[in-house]
Amino acid sequence: MSTEQPWRSPMRDQMEDLLLDTRERINGLLAAVIAVAEDLSLEAVLDRLVRSACALVGAGYGALGVIGEDRRLSHFITVGIDEAGIRSIGDLPTGHGVLGLLIREPKPLRLHDLGQHPIASGFPPNHPPMRTFLGVPVRVRDEVFGNLYLTEKQGGVDFTQEDEDLAVALAAAAGVAIQNARLFEDSSRRQKWLEAGMELSSRLIMEPHAGDAESLDIVAGTALKAADASVAFIGVPAGDGVIRCRSCLGVQGIKAGQELVVSSAVTGVFATGESFVAPEPRQVFEHAIVETLGPVLVCQLGHGNSGNGVLVLARAHGAAAFTQADAESSSIFGSRIGLALDLARVSALREQDLLLTDRERIARDLHDLVIQRLFAAGLSIQSLRRFTTDPVAHDRIAAVTKELDDTIRKLRDTIYSLRTADVEREPLTGRILRVVRESSRSYGLIPKVSLDGPVDSVREDLAAQLLPVLSEALSNALRHSGAEEIQVSLTVSGDDVQLCIKDNGHGFSGPATESGLANMRYRAGLLGGRCDIDTIPGEGTSVKWVARLS
Repeated sequence: MSTEQPWRSPMRDQMEDLLLDTRERINGLLAAVIAVAEDLSLEAVLDRLVRSACALVGAGYGALGVIGEDRRLSHFITVGIDEAGIRSIGDLPTGHGVLGLLIREPKPLRLHDLGQHPIASGFPPNHPPMRTFLGVPVRVRDEVFGNLYLTEKQGGVDFTQEDEDLAVALAAAAGVAIQNARLFEDSSRRQKWLEAGMELSSRLIMEPHAGDAESLDIVAGTALKAADASVAFIGVPAGDGVIRCRSCLGVQGIKAGQELVVSSAVTGVFATGESFVAPEPRQVFEHAIVETLGPVLVCQLGHGNSGNGVLVLARAHGAAAFTQADAESSSIFGSRIGLALDLARVSALREQDLLLTDRERIARDLHDLVIQRLFAAGLSIQSLRRFTTDPVAHDRIAAVTKELDDTIRKLRDTIYSLRTADVEREPLTGRILRVVRESSRSYGLIPKVSLDGPVDSVREDLAAQLLPVLSEALSNALRHSGAEEIQVSLTVSGDDVQLCIKDNGHGFSGPATESGLANMRYRAGLLGGRCDIDTIPGEGTSVKWVARLS
């Protein structure tokens, strides 16, 4: 019996080997696509793309360069070089030489020897040798997201057309995964901003705080976490191209009250209310801290006239840039928090007004009821002296009378302390309301008060000049104008404090009383300001007092 094997055509064997190899390649491509799409984290998707591409085409090294807004490589993910090797190489590529060619001409590129290309820029010291090269663009929809770089084909051979086709197919599938990861990341960021804004606004309104400084520190800290930033500070306008820092977290060399020179883009936020992002800190402000900072996000807290200022967030040098989702979400966050800060101030003023009113009531009751009764009791006890001649009884009556006198004196001290308690520590807003209330108490006319901007941040020496001016101007309007309505407005904006007292009284045609006006002008002059009086007979008078903040 014959044991010979059936004859097989060599061509058939070659075809079967080719089909088997093709099947393995297709299975490898499917496995690579599945691996890339398994995670929704953008960083994980990009890392798996590079690793899968290296395994698919047999590359020793791989990298993915993400193209930034300036058409240079903003992010570089490598496979095949360990952390120590990356550190020894130094700065990552930004898009020169062949890498830049792929940015300018996003199409597949295969090279036998990378270093021999006409525009090759060479390798930095400590860089491993790389010869064979395959580069393909990675597109997300119609946008070139970045480029996939593969080098050192196993076996020392060149990358083939089949390798190129597989890499192109993987890059196309990866584009979809990158888009999904981007959408998921944007959604997560928006959710994080939204939750932070809701929690913080409730906290600002419902929980008591020591004042604006503490509230702003809480805002800065919350925003720092929501934005994954390393630096956060809140600033208000302090002149052309300058903002004054009111709260600062995470940066050395800047403290509350310090002024920083900023770009017109920052000051423009006060006018437009629109958030903006900058990939480089030098696009935002001029200061030594820019050396340690990376991408920056600026948003407004509330509306332009609220006086809450702008929130500036910065990530560390080399960190991921802020996205459009961050800019849009921070605008919503800023509007919500600005409103919460305004409501918290109104609530604090209301509580303070209730406290002061209650203190005044207690003081009045003590004076009108308790002291008068004690005084009457003392007189009655003293009248008992005429009913006895006993020296011991006289001494006892004198002792009781002295105790009553001491009690009355202590009560009067208590009344005084109730009326003047914590005046030095009382916010300026509360002292303004108290001056208005006390000045108008006897006239049956309650002035309307408008406070705009960070009033409580005004320094004490300025407040010490402003309050007497307010009292003087109010007294003149109440006593002499015959007005039915008086408006008091205080605006803290930029580098000025503006106090305006306006009435609809009969005005005057002659010169203003020089003594009162001179006093107000003198106080303004001490602070580099001015005082103007405008009057129209029959229509009313307006006193405008302006002082410099700095």
